[in-house]
Amino acid sequence: MKLTLNIKLITKIYGFIGLLIGVAMLPPAVTAFIYHETHIGKTFICTAAAVAFVSLVCILGVKPKKHHLKTRDGFFIVGVGWIIVILIGCIPYLASGYTHSFCSAFFESTAGFTTTGATVLFADDTPKAFLMWKAISHWLGGMGILVFTVSLLPALGAGGHKIFRAEVPALSMDKIVSKISDSAKILYLMYIGFTVLEFILLALSGMDVFDNIICTLGCVSTAGLVSHSIGLSYFNNLYVEIIVLLFTVFASINFSLYTLAAKGNFKEIRRDTELRTFLSLLIISSLMISACLYFTGTYSTIGDSIRYGFFQAASFSSTTGYALTDYSMWPPFCIAILFMLMLVGGCAASTCGSVKVIRVIVAFKLVVRSIYRRIHPRAIVSVKVGGKTVSAEVAAQITSFLLTFFVILLIGTLILSLQGFDFLTNISAAASVMSNTGIFFGDAGASGNFSIFLPPLQLVLALLMVIGRLEIFTLLVLLSPSFWHPDRAID
Repeated sequence: MKLTLNIKLITKIYGFIGLLIGVAMLPPAVTAFIYHETHIGKTFICTAAAVAFVSLVCILGVKPKKHHLKTRDGFFIVGVGWIIVILIGCIPYLASGYTHSFCSAFFESTAGFTTTGATVLFADDTPKAFLMWKAISHWLGGMGILVFTVSLLPALGAGGHKIFRAEVPALSMDKIVSKISDSAKILYLMYIGFTVLEFILLALSGMDVFDNIICTLGCVSTAGLVSHSIGLSYFNNLYVEIIVLLFTVFASINFSLYTLAAKGNFKEIRRDTELRTFLSLLIISSLMISACLYFTGTYSTIGDSIRYGFFQAASFSSTTGYALTDYSMWPPFCIAILFMLMLVGGCAASTCGSVKVIRVIVAFKLVVRSIYRRIHPRAIVSVKVGGKTVSAEVAAQITSFLLTFFVILLIGTLILSLQGFDFLTNISAAASVMSNTGIFFGDAGASGNFSIFLPPLQLVLALLMVIGRLEIFTLLVLLSPSFWHPDRAID
């Protein structure tokens, strides 16, 4: 029995994705010519033309007989599609000669599309065109390239949700409309709206247009990209910091709640358990860090303690990865809180990464229920979130996700330790890329620069980024023998 994959439709979808990436290379090309980076500009033009040509051949030359996708097709499209996109993103780095290391190019491209604010380059020395390319790849990866494709491909019909669900956690689907293509369009309209609004607000600060574009695209995608190596501290502008802080928080909230807000359903928003928990955790953590910074004398004034405490707490909680100051020199208590916030992350169906608050809530309630049942063995206690009962299947999925997440984190830490860095550097670096945050603790942590790691380890870090971005199981499913077994049907 042959393995059944809708190869023709999958090829056509990859064609649309490739065409999108090809078009996305044009702004960096224009940027290169504006800033007299002619060689790099020509590289982007040639790469975009080649990618667009191959994509058009896939779109126009392939005629699928069936326009329906099975679950197996969906996982294949997402898992393999992300790798294809990352490999395409490597081409300008290598073809221009800016980097001769495939490992470095692959790392940069992966960090871009997974919205991980990590790099092996230095922003001040990086050509403007590559900063623009990184920013655009962040923006596309923020909501998911494949989700964007689904929103433009109503021809996918009922099969489109296979792709959507492979990228968006199941727990985030409740408040999103039933037709997946409409859902994706709504999400992207809000995403574009946030992008335009932040650009306008940052323009009021007098920020340079190029810096504004880079900062805006890096912020709404929770990637944390800035066009200067010292980060946002380069601007030394409280107004800019407040705008960035607000939009990192906005981008960390479940985007489906904004749909409810547009409909005036604020009662439902106030009742959202995940939102209330996320904001409470962020505020309490920020206050604790600010108090610690002030009373330990890290900063001499309450104002500075609050300024840096709230900003870095929001940066780690949203997995944006902005570094306003060298937080690695802060007291261990503050570092511990930041590490915890990085692991928890923001809300489901947002642009941030990591575990997500909703999973932590369910896991906590499962522990409470377990303790209660030890006291009352015959009691039947259901786990509820927001008044809704969490099914046994969802509870099992969350438990397996958390267990797998931390097992992979420990394995990644073990592999990174081969280079000889201290434990804090290794575990925080692994957690940083798995959570798609991009800044870590220890050696060169606050700069978010991973060039301290050897090229083979940069590939390992890139793999961890993809695993974290795809919610772990989407990629692991492809590595499962049963996925490729033709006798085991996946509807």
